[in-house]
Amino acid sequence: MRVEYSAETRKDLKALDKAIAARIIKKVSIYASASDHRKHAKSLTGSFRGFYRFRVGDYRVVFSISEEGTVSIIIVILIAHRKDVYW
Repeated sequence: MRVEYSAETRKDLKALDKAIAARIIKKVSIYASASDHRKHAKSLTGSFRGFYRFRVGDYRVVFSISEEGTVSIIIVILIAHRKDVYW
């Protein structure tokens, strides 16, 4: 399992407190390396259908999963505080 962060997501991580950003990166890495990464994620509905989210404290990590041959890729598209994540 590979993890990719969008350019916007990298900017969001840099804007966060370093300890929070490190915690988020660590959790995403742990979830991605799990044999069943969807077990730790929640499938989203409505306009977010097809996306998933991880919860890391008060932050939400929204991502999609892409399959390229035998490799699964988690593409992180949004990291935001829970009060700001769903628009």
